[in-house]
Amino acid sequence: MATLILILISILISVLGFFILWMIFIYNRLISLRNEVQNAWKQIDVQLKRRHDLIPNLVSTVKGAVEFEQDTLEKVISARTKAVGATSPQEKAAAENMLTQALGKLFAVVESYPSLKSNENIMQLQEELTTTENRIGFARQLYNDLIANFRTKLEIFPNNMIASLFGFQREEYYSAEEYDKAVPMADISIRKK
Repeated sequence: MATLILILISILISVLGFFILWMIFIYNRLISLRNEVQNAWKQIDVQLKRRHDLIPNLVSTVKGAVEFEQDTLEKVISARTKAVGATSPQEKAAAENMLTQALGKLFAVVESYPSLKSNENIMQLQEELTTTENRIGFARQLYNDLIANFRTKLEIFPNNMIASLFGFQREEYYSAEEYDKAVPMADISIRKK
C-alpha cells in the first residue's frame, strides 16, 4: 500500500512538473514574440527618424528656389513636427500618413520646376527619401507579420489561458489610412489629334 501511494505521489509530481514546464515554455514564447514585435516597432522608428532627418535638408534646399510654394513647405514642416511628436503606434501612423501626403505635394512642386528637377542635391535627397520610404514599407510589413503571429499565439488554446493569466495584451496593426487605400486612376488612352 505504501509503495502504491509513493507511485501515485511520484506520478502526481511528474504531471505537476510537466505542467509547470509547459507553462514556462508558453510564457517564454509569448515574451519572445512580444519582444520581436517591440523590436520591429523600433526598426520602424529608426527609419522614421532617418526620414525626419532628411526632410529639413530637402525643405531648405527647395526653399531657396521656390518662393511661391511657401504653403507646401509649411505643410511639410508642420506634418514633420507632428510625426516627430507622435508617441503611440496609432498616432504615429496617422502623423506619418499626413507627412507622406505633404511630401507627395512637395515632390509634385519639385517636378513642376525645371531648375529644381536638375538640382543634384534635391535629386539626391529625393532618392534618399524614396529609399527610406521603401525601408519604412518593409519594416511596417515585418511589424504587421509579427503582430499577426503574436496575436495568433495569444488567441490559440491553451496559450490564451496563459496569456490572460499573465496579462498579455494584443498589439495593434500598423494600418493605412482610407485615402492611402484609394486606387489611383490612370488615363493611358491614346488620343488622336
